[in-house]
Amino acid sequence: MKRKITIIGAGSVGSTIAYTLSNDDIASEIVMIDINKQKAEGEVLDIIQGTCFRDPISIIAGDYEDAAGSDIVIITSGIARKPGQTRLELAQTNVNIMKQIAPQIAKAAPNAIYVIVSNPVDVMTYVFTKVSGIPENQIIGSGTVLDTARLRCGLSEHFQIAQKHVHAYIYGEHGDSSFIPWSCASISAVPVDEYPEAMKKLGRDVEPVDKDAMIEYVRKSGGKIIANKGATFYAVSASVVQLCKKLVAASDSMATVSTLMHGEYGIEDVCLSTLCLVGPDGYQGKVHVELTDEEVEKLQKSADALKAVISQIEI
Repeated sequence: MKRKITIIGAGSVGSTIAYTLSNDDIASEIVMIDINKQKAEGEVLDIIQGTCFRDPISIIAGDYEDAAGSDIVIITSGIARKPGQTRLELAQTNVNIMKQIAPQIAKAAPNAIYVIVSNPVDVMTYVFTKVSGIPENQIIGSGTVLDTARLRCGLSEHFQIAQKHVHAYIYGEHGDSSFIPWSCASISAVPVDEYPEAMKKLGRDVEPVDKDAMIEYVRKSGGKIIANKGATFYAVSASVVQLCKKLVAASDSMATVSTLMHGEYGIEDVCLSTLCLVGPDGYQGKVHVELTDEEVEKLQKSADALKAVISQIEI
């Protein structure tokens, strides 16, 4: 099946997404767009010279008009986060970039599903929703998909169990106000709080998880990687490509993506991550999970943190 995916931004994240897509069968055509056309051309040449080992695929460095007919558009453009800098401190600079991109890509590909990856992703998703004219069901922020992957990695290592058996999520902002709704976290069908006792009956010594340390592990992972190597791009790219797979699958899936809130959990007019139904028709709606009062309060505080930033930026 022919599928076209356009990636805006040929930096570390955008180019790694393109490379990851080129090694999969999700797309038959990839378009890379960047303000630095030479950079995009270089990335395309480097990627396409390795595609002789797979089925034929078209990869080009193009302009906005080349995005026409795209099934998915992935927006990664923006200034990268520097060591010690929070995602929210990036806001106004990257908002200005998004405001330049939105009308051009919306005109070229009005029917595409948009995956917003640029940081701070919740703010960027909100801005794109407000200025692009694209229907909400076609707009998905990558949100806490990566954070959730980091959580599952951490819990997998702690409990010494395969990640596919870890069912736990990160809600809220993709950043410092995110949190883990432990009330719905489980290892297969066993609630996380009950798992050590379940393993004890099998003769295995498993320690209860340190919940404060686990959320810190998730929140600080990006900053630690940036401090060590300058940028994060492998895990985020894998997360985005996995999300793209859900968007072209034959049936719907669930993911913690960032979408506009309309009163859910008492939250209005801000984009943040909760469990959502997504699939070939884009964003289908939020899956209501019965959170505890404390978890609802944390989600509302995360929304307030994002609203405080939005109130200070010019859209």
